[in-house]
Amino acid sequence: MSTNLKLSLDTRRSKKDNSFPVILRLSHFRKTTSISLGHSVELKFWDEHSEKVKKSFGSTITVRKFNNKLLKAKLKAVDIIDKLDENEELNYLSISQLKNKITKKVTFISFFDFSNSIIEDLKKVERYGNANSYYAVVKILEKFNKGNDLKFNEVNYEFLKKFEKFHYSRGNSTNGLAVYMKTIRAIYNKAIKAGIISKEAYPFTNYRIKTTPTEKRALDIASIKSIMMLDLKETDSLFHFRNYFLTSYMLYGVSFIDMAFLKLENIIDKRIKFLRRKTSKPYDIKITSQLNEILACYTKNKDKTDFIFPIIKRDTYELQYKDVLWARKSYNSGLKEIAKKCKIDQRLTSYVSRHSFATQAMLQDVPLQAISAMLGHNRLTTTQIYLKSLPSEVLDNYNKKLVEI
Repeated sequence: MSTNLKLSLDTRRSKKDNSFPVILRLSHFRKTTSISLGHSVELKFWDEHSEKVKKSFGSTITVRKFNNKLLKAKLKAVDIIDKLDENEELNYLSISQLKNKITKKVTFISFFDFSNSIIEDLKKVERYGNANSYYAVVKILEKFNKGNDLKFNEVNYEFLKKFEKFHYSRGNSTNGLAVYMKTIRAIYNKAIKAGIISKEAYPFTNYRIKTTPTEKRALDIASIKSIMMLDLKETDSLFHFRNYFLTSYMLYGVSFIDMAFLKLENIIDKRIKFLRRKTSKPYDIKITSQLNEILACYTKNKDKTDFIFPIIKRDTYELQYKDVLWARKSYNSGLKEIAKKCKIDQRLTSYVSRHSFATQAMLQDVPLQAISAMLGHNRLTTTQIYLKSLPSEVLDNYNKKLVEI
């Protein structure tokens, strides 16, 4: 073990009576600090080798009681260190964190300050989507907490239940609450890893985040064809929104933000090659004749470094990200108009193209692993969320085959 404790005198700090504080000298991975025990002894009465006061310090009873008191303090600290070692936590603590564990000194850092530091770190690495999610949680919790600061020890099970009631009292949904709670949980987990709060304080041990099934998102093939065949002039804004939807569908259900950042230089040998922004997963997709027809409307007289689609207008990444957010709002509004024109009753959003691609791939008997790779998922369970329910008519056909024997 790279951690040691020793009873000693702090000879750097002499008192007026020429005595020195009795301390526990804590060594942890070659770093040293001291823990004051609230007593002081003159140097001539201290036995450094035996780590106790000498007999000459006073009466036998006084010496015995004093040394027992010091030994008890040391054994208590040793017991804490041993337990941390047994739980495999010791090696991951800084010396200041270990000292706080021994002295039971806990500094409860502001939940808001820690969250804001995460937000700034995310912005530095241009992960603005995640930064916005954390920012939204901070703002709603500030409102819920009436502008008061919020310490980590206050974010407990009771706090979560009160926030839940607050959320529902405003007419909000269960899934909306789940988004907030998952972000709060992520922040709390980061704080535990940073040693800011202990695992024992984790409020999500007993609190269960609930979700409700979302409405069907995938379109059937007839609806997709009706969008494809919609007669629109290039001067019509819906012309672009229709093209964005179909491009997303033809590019394995690519997200709107990934599509917005595509440049002409991503088109290589009649293929589109890019990295998914969320997971950095590489894509290499063949350009079909249908997709090539759409791209031809946007690639004329452009340089390799130009964006393919007229979505991003500004230069810095932060402003470009804002361009994408504003454009996606307009895109979703436009998709509502397209749904009306195509007589599609289902709510049409930017996510529908992705879910539609996944569902149609499944209906064409594309293996789950292949669908997962095409969607850019790192886990099959994520893909299964997209494919959690087959359309009713498909189940009807399966049932028909089973009963007609």
